[in-house]
Amino acid sequence: MKRFSRQRETIFEVLQGTDSHPTADWVYDQVRQELPRISLGTIYRNLGQLEAAGRIRRLLDDGHFRYDANIEPHEHFRCLHCRRMFDVHIALQDIPTRLPERPGFKVTDFNLELMGICDECQTPQKKGTQDHDA
Repeated sequence: MKRFSRQRETIFEVLQGTDSHPTADWVYDQVRQELPRISLGTIYRNLGQLEAAGRIRRLLDDGHFRYDANIEPHEHFRCLHCRRMFDVHIALQDIPTRLPERPGFKVTDFNLELMGICDECQTPQKKGTQDHDA
């Protein structure tokens, strides 16, 4: 396998170290702690290359891109209160394999995003204790 540049490897390691589905800006802030001279443009370019190589997934969230190093099949739950995204696993066998309103259409894969309120946002918290990635 082709070895990544130090910049790309650092970006990938940052993504692997979180399950928060961060934005490029969050990745930039984290990578700058190790590589202070890196530019935001370099972050975007490398995120695109990691996606093209199949090492990460890019997700669209309310018009903003988020990134996920978990490329195993899974779906997402987005909290409408704190805006965090969480991984969820739903098997294809749990989804109808035919679309009843479209005869002849056969479902072979799906991309599902669930929305609601996460458990933390449903419980009272101490003021100022919310500390969420991106």
